[in-house]
Amino acid sequence: MKIVLGSSSPFRKALLENLCIEFTCCSPDIDESEMPDETPEQLVERLSIAKAKEVAKQFPKALIISSDQVAVHRNSVLGKPHDHENAVKQLTAFSGESVQFLTGLCLYNSQTQNIQYIQDNTSVQFRHLTQSQINKYLYKDTPYQCAGSFRSEGLGAALFDSIESKDPNALIGLPIMKLVEMLATEGVDILESL
Repeated sequence: MKIVLGSSSPFRKALLENLCIEFTCCSPDIDESEMPDETPEQLVERLSIAKAKEVAKQFPKALIISSDQVAVHRNSVLGKPHDHENAVKQLTAFSGESVQFLTGLCLYNSQTQNIQYIQDNTSVQFRHLTQSQINKYLYKDTPYQCAGSFRSEGLGAALFDSIESKDPNALIGLPIMKLVEMLATEGVDILESL
């Protein structure tokens, strides 16, 4: 079956390319707003599945990979900052504190309508950061389309004291280890297909 990554993220695309499989990218167009009284866990699950189902409209016989991520700090959900001012606010609030990153992963078989879903919880302990450090980082890395205002796969690692996760790829936005298991359930063995 065709494999489709339901994302426009170049970081998710790069992670999936590491698995040496052929796939197509398709960006889902959905409203990512929170629902009233929705928990961060419910939000990430709903959006991950909704993205897959949206992409399925264009690919009725495919395995669709979709993902969503939010940062949770002091019980508040923080998404993408979109601009410098919001990114400064996020990183200033994170300085010296722990932030949880919830990453939902969905593999949807659009032919059978089978849904596999998992969620990864990554805990990031931030260093104590000065305003100068925050501004220099943001101007250099411009992570304005990244949940939490950083790119962990690059210079963003300098912001952290530690990371706790079952899969280091989850923080980048795609829990690859679980994805390999999910694909195997659908008959795609990554290592056998090399």
